Amino acid sequence: MKIPDIVPGAKVLALGHYQPANVVTNDDLAKTMETNDEWIQSRVGIKERRVAPAGESVEDMATIAGGKAMAACGMSPDDIDLVIVASCTLETQIPNASAVVAHRLGINAPGAFDVNAACAGFCYALGTASAAVRAGSAKNVLVIGSEKLSQWVDWTDRSTAVIFADGAGAAVVGPSDTPGIGPVVWGSAGDKSDAIIIKDRNDSLHQEGQTVFRWATTALHPVAIEACRRAGVEPSELAAFVPHQANLRIVESIARKLGADNAVIARDIVLAGNTSAASIPLALSRMLERGEVQSGGLALVLGFGAGLTYAGQVIEIP
Repeated sequence: MKIPDIVPGAKVLALGHYQPANVVTNDDLAKTMETNDEWIQSRVGIKERRVAPAGESVEDMATIAGGKAMAACGMSPDDIDLVIVASCTLETQIPNASAVVAHRLGINAPGAFDVNAACAGFCYALGTASAAVRAGSAKNVLVIGSEKLSQWVDWTDRSTAVIFADGAGAAVVGPSDTPGIGPVVWGSAGDKSDAIIIKDRNDSLHQEGQTVFRWATTALHPVAIEACRRAGVEPSELAAFVPHQANLRIVESIARKLGADNAVIARDIVLAGNTSAASIPLALSRMLERGEVQSGGLALVLGFGAGLTYAGQVIEIP
């Protein structure tokens, strides 16, 4: 038996993203529930979010974002041999989204599996993709976070409807002569698993907002610091900090405790809402598109959410 040659490192080669066309503002929500723009912005920092129409699925959005990431690095379908889709909002459990998306993109017979670690899903998938490339199990991996939270939200419940949104973000991960994706720091807090829950297929998403807020603002900055330590990077060396876009107050609290004074802090939630597993690649891709960050800089990505789960790693910006 010949063991494949071990690749020294893996890196993100390109990013891509997609958002539905339909913009829902806070004023729009105020027409159907007891809320207003000031109340929403003061609590979660969101001004508007995107909501997909009934006919647009998790797989549809994932396909567009994945295709953009492949095009951005000049990859053809023949170059991809593993597809991972991170999502917690699929309409059905079978078939898995990754096989459907791979087929739509013309990728022939890749490894294909889905990851459900909720809002930490993209970081879990990214860590898995990096390990697969470095071990020789995959050549190039397409990693996609795609969510349609609007179909799992009670649109009369202002505690959740004002927060969640739809979208997709994708990354192509490939081999590198030097490490471009640091060790993933991941874990879970299953004792708090009922803090964010969908009880069954006929239920909507329920969240204990204060429980999640306290956990996120006290337990996660050590994870961020540890991800930097394992990558051999000081927080002051970061060009960007891209946490899951859960709530603007959470984002800013973790950023302050991290001490990444030179980093651009992702605040994509203001115009995109909370898109769960899609939020990190969506935010970073949009930051690159707007010129807020530059290729080659270091970014710390940190996902956290239902489970409760968390994961983070330092990556080189493509």
